[in-house]
Amino acid sequence: MNRSLFSAFLAGLIFGVGLLLSGMANPEKVLAFLDLFGAWDPSLGLVMAGAICVGMPAFYLTGKRGKSLFGGELKLPERRDIDRRLVLGSLTFGIGWGLAGFCPGPGIVATGAGEFRALVFAAAMVAGMGIFRVIESRRATSDG
Repeated sequence: MNRSLFSAFLAGLIFGVGLLLSGMANPEKVLAFLDLFGAWDPSLGLVMAGAICVGMPAFYLTGKRGKSLFGGELKLPERRDIDRRLVLGSLTFGIGWGLAGFCPGPGIVATGAGEFRALVFAAAMVAGMGIFRVIESRRATSDG
């Protein structure tokens, strides 16, 4: 196994374990966090704040490096504008998160843990990605 593949595996493993330990893969805990006017559980806010504290310096340093730790190409987002597609995508993501209690990473972790609702979520997520690809390919052919 090459170093890049191993580091991706290790990062994914640490991320998955972190999601399980933090409760992010538990839809009831996530929905309690989102229920601001009911039985609100603010603990996931601390998890998110911790992730931001780790992520911000990492993204800053990564942007300055220009290459990965193993010398590979970095593919960082280039666009910084907020457009209609970004806002609609964010709203769709938030509505889905609020309805299901899963977002993609925790949904995949919970699917691996054998939770049926997560399997339904993952199937819907894959279907949504497929629909997006079809719409985008049609849009690209009509534009060009």
